[in-house]
Amino acid sequence: MNLKLFFEKFFDTGIYLTALEGLKNTLIIAICGLIIGIIIGSLVATVKVAGTRSKIAKALSYVGDIYTGLFRGTPIVVQLMISHFVIFRGISIPSPWEAVLVFGLNSGAYVSEIMRGGIQAVDPGQLEAGRTLGLSYTATMIKVVIPQAIKNVIPTLGNELIMLVKDTSVASYCATLALPEAFEKVFVLTYDIITSYIMLALVYLVIVIIITLLIKLIERRLRKSERK
Repeated sequence: MNLKLFFEKFFDTGIYLTALEGLKNTLIIAICGLIIGIIIGSLVATVKVAGTRSKIAKALSYVGDIYTGLFRGTPIVVQLMISHFVIFRGISIPSPWEAVLVFGLNSGAYVSEIMRGGIQAVDPGQLEAGRTLGLSYTATMIKVVIPQAIKNVIPTLGNELIMLVKDTSVASYCATLALPEAFEKVFVLTYDIITSYIMLALVYLVIVIIITLLIKLIERRLRKSERK
């Protein structure tokens, strides 16, 4: 490993600016993708839980099954390529936001199962209490059940965010600048692949550690609020 040469090329040639842009894109894609995933996943999970309540709910539940099967059954790389070269071909859309949409849809398929487990873990009496107060099934789910379900699955959602951060390394398949491109530029200049990729791994490791600490902090605060 030649750290001196790595840092010399990294800073003197301005590659650090590319790395910062890649880091910004990584965080935007991962965080916004998770937010979209939680929204979609909560809706799909709610439909699946209510699958036997009516014929419409049952039909929507089948649609949810097809959606989750499609996005969980195909690689994210394939989804990015189909999005970029087929769906959004000829459409002017900033590539990071194209990646956000694909990652959000992909995350929604996984979050739907996470949220379904969280919803089923909530005491059924909560749903009955909401209905007793005159709330509709949908309103009770949104205002009472889903907020409690999210509390139950915070650690798992944290893991989903970590997975999204790491998966953004393939965002270049839809012409989005991500972290690996910056470190590949250093490798091209130094011919030192080991140092370049070890430093890239360390950057991802630091991001994951920070996310893990934030999730633990959120869990502690939620536990304290429950005690009060």
